[in-house]
Amino acid sequence: MSSTSIALSIFGICYLVIMTERIHKTIVALSGAALMIGLGVVSQDEAFYSHDFGVDYNVVFLLIGMMVIINIIRETGLFEVLAIWAAKRADAKPFRLMVLLAVLTAGFSAMLDNVTTVLLMAPVTLAISKRLELNPITFLLCEAMASNIGGTATLVGDPPNIMISSKAELGYLDFLLVLGPIALVIMGIFLGAMWLFFGRKMTVAPHLREAVLALNPKDAIRDQGLLRRCLWALGAVNLGFCFHSFVHLEPATVALLGASTFMLLGHARGRSNETEEMKYLAEVEWKTIFFFIGLFILVGSLVKVGAIRFLAEGLVQHTEGNMAAATLAVLAGSAILSAFVDNIPYVAAMNPLIVDLARSLHPEVSDYTTLVHQPDIIPLWWALALGACLGGNGTIIGASANVVIVDIARKAGYKVTFWQFFKLGFPVMVGSIMVSAVYLWLLFLR
Repeated sequence: MSSTSIALSIFGICYLVIMTERIHKTIVALSGAALMIGLGVVSQDEAFYSHDFGVDYNVVFLLIGMMVIINIIRETGLFEVLAIWAAKRADAKPFRLMVLLAVLTAGFSAMLDNVTTVLLMAPVTLAISKRLELNPITFLLCEAMASNIGGTATLVGDPPNIMISSKAELGYLDFLLVLGPIALVIMGIFLGAMWLFFGRKMTVAPHLREAVLALNPKDAIRDQGLLRRCLWALGAVNLGFCFHSFVHLEPATVALLGASTFMLLGHARGRSNETEEMKYLAEVEWKTIFFFIGLFILVGSLVKVGAIRFLAEGLVQHTEGNMAAATLAVLAGSAILSAFVDNIPYVAAMNPLIVDLARSLHPEVSDYTTLVHQPDIIPLWWALALGACLGGNGTIIGASANVVIVDIARKAGYKVTFWQFFKLGFPVMVGSIMVSAVYLWLLFLR
């Protein structure tokens, strides 16, 4: 049995088991990863140290750092303060509140990144849902999808955009000017669809609404001194995220520096013993962390045996010569594949293919920047970015933000199933890709 067959079989079985939810997805992912290593599909060095086939430690340590920060901030009462503020701004009306939280999530995702944003927004959502006695699942799913839409708009919003910008030599303003408008349009359509699905059904008891509107946000603060110090530190972390490329630090490094600073702040507050001080680390969502580790090795194995590249080549080769068809094929294919496998290795496989296609169509062009900026090549870059980022809304494991927010919900006692997410997320993905196709056609392909 070839390595390709083994890798596809293991990945397919793991995905089916995750869909059935008979076994926790973390156990499935780690078991599949162990089989990939044990059967020699990837070596131990490749699984743990390879940039192309192994664990993406930037994502892993970004998550750990931000989870530590959030665990410490939670003790100050900041999330309750923000929840009360949001409720007051929305007049404690459920759908208005959903729209406000979704818009904030999309906006922060564009400025920071979608994983960091949902880590910050989910506790706020849970806090206000508890106050209004609302089921937070719809709110959280809406925020997960809004984070993927918002993250599409900028270079720093989603990791695939960073990878594409490097290969295509496109800048921050290029992404903002081309993808920003369509992200706004898709966000508006998305919120309209949410109104049709949920708007009329969302109600809250009058006495709960009145009680929330009567709350004073300042009363929710539990430790004003720690809150003040945490806000300064959080501001520094956010600045670090915004300017990480200028200071040549990965977001993971910024998050870890922030986490260590926050732990020192917690220590200065006066923890009574070592057990209390280590509470911050104990409360990290380790199930989520190890799920990502297993998933990276599973998908990296598919990259190693060439399965991802084979699919990517098929998207381009079957439409070679017809650039409009190629653009739409890359858009749709990227969305579908990114819904079922991690979009980072997929984009890593597609980037050189687009460059190779540019070389075959324009052999007379020797300058690299001129080559990748050819008028018939530029639409492919934007199709890849839109498909890879928006495709994450298709399934529960299509984007890191989805996995994180679902596990936060589970920890709070609310279970989101694969099919529950799929029934809402896949239509959202299909609709957003259709709108993107029209946009690319009007902008580049007419």
